[in-house]
Amino acid sequence: MAGSKRILTIFGTRPEAIKLFPLVHALDADERFDSRVCVSGQHRGMLDQVLEISGVRPHHDLDLMQPDQTLDALTARLLTGLGGVMDAEQPDWVVVQGDTATAMAGALAAYYRKIPVCHVEAGLRSGNIYHPWPEEVNRKIIGDIAALHCAPTETSRDALLKENTDPGTVHVTGNTVIDALQWVTARIEQEPQLASGLAGLEKRFAGKRIIGVTTHRRENFGEGMQAIADAIRRAG
Repeated sequence: MAGSKRILTIFGTRPEAIKLFPLVHALDADERFDSRVCVSGQHRGMLDQVLEISGVRPHHDLDLMQPDQTLDALTARLLTGLGGVMDAEQPDWVVVQGDTATAMAGALAAYYRKIPVCHVEAGLRSGNIYHPWPEEVNRKIIGDIAALHCAPTETSRDALLKENTDPGTVHVTGNTVIDALQWVTARIEQEPQLASGLAGLEKRFAGKRIIGVTTHRRENFGEGMQAIADAIRRAG
């Protein structure tokens, strides 16, 4: 589209896809932007689940997932693969989300080409580079590179400002996972069969309080997972 800004949105895991597909839809619907999507395949089956339900069709799929891959080998493949996509697409902006290896390598490849980066879900900090690992360092690297920081909360904004980030580049936007939830809820209302697999769970937990918990971080394995289970038991 003549005169439009080309935006390359990069993601590779299921959480990234969930939080970015509402943005991809918004970019597609806005004539000011020429939206392009690249997925790394850092997660494969889990990523494809979100692509299917959201209707996002990537323009590039690097399909980089390998069994028992190391972080350094994955990062090397991401950096060269995403760099090649940027060379082909020549985007005006690159959009990454969160703190994955895909997001970090995408931001770094963009930096090497002097392409400005928009960081969605910016400003999360624990203050400990090994907790969560390696995500804390990934998001700090992206934070140093990004030209536009979309912070989900005031707390995230404040963390960025404490790192001397230009206040004019930081915007509190909320968390796009809420947009994804509302979009999927509306689609299920139109196509109830999409939720047919949940009928058994609905019957099992009818009339009961439901507490949703995600515990996928590496540091939760073992004693951490037990502590989470104990806390949920006490809350119930």
